[in-house]
Amino acid sequence: MEMRERALLALAEAMPERKATLAAELRLAADSLDVAASAPRSAHAIPGRPEKPALVHPARVARRSPRTRDGLAALVHAIAHIEFNAINLALDAVWRFDGMPREFYLDWSRVAAEEACHFTLLTRHLRTLGHAYGDFAAHDGLWAMCEKTKDDIVARMALVPRTLEARGLDATPLIQEKLRNAGTAEALGAVEILDVILRDEVSHVAIGNRWYRWLCERGGLDPVAQYSLLAERYAAPKLKPPFNTAARMRAGFSEEELAFLAGTS
Repeated sequence: MEMRERALLALAEAMPERKATLAAELRLAADSLDVAASAPRSAHAIPGRPEKPALVHPARVARRSPRTRDGLAALVHAIAHIEFNAINLALDAVWRFDGMPREFYLDWSRVAAEEACHFTLLTRHLRTLGHAYGDFAAHDGLWAMCEKTKDDIVARMALVPRTLEARGLDATPLIQEKLRNAGTAEALGAVEILDVILRDEVSHVAIGNRWYRWLCERGGLDPVAQYSLLAERYAAPKLKPPFNTAARMRAGFSEEELAFLAGTS
């Protein structure tokens, strides 16, 4: 079985723990696997996911104070759901898009494995709070953009890793501050997990930046101007401050791109 076939197998897997395992195994084997010239066909629903959590409008997702045990569980669950979707997003990039250099598929297989690690850390922490993944409703914003951009790899790189996932670079320090203020051992444990996630997400967004620029160069496109067109075409959410400028710079955003963000917020 080659790399993209194994990515599809993991993408179609419905059980979260099994999906995480398959993503980790793909990364371990990826260096020795061939990359097919075209994507294998899927005989299953994409992405595979469990019956729960129920998917609702973002306005209906539970928002509770992390100072309470259930409120902290709801917050950890929300982040775990983002990481579950992020596993699927990375696997989808490996499976779906033809004609990219081998390094593209290796990069996204690594991202999938690291997102799987994040998901596992969060669900383990969730169990210490008396809950499991699926206990709270969630929204599907990340995968919705994946669907919108399934036929446009330039848009996918522009609007998923370097837009929606990059929002995590901005949001994570603010969430960590709230958790530290809660002051409980469970909340501080979540802060430590978010330290790992933030470190890894910088490199994930950098991968998105790298391949977005590579695609723009191949197509003779100006990255900043093209981003504006794609954000409008695919109705990407408006980005609002505060921005984690230091993390975004480590992730490869240029000064021109950061100025663009500041000017459109």
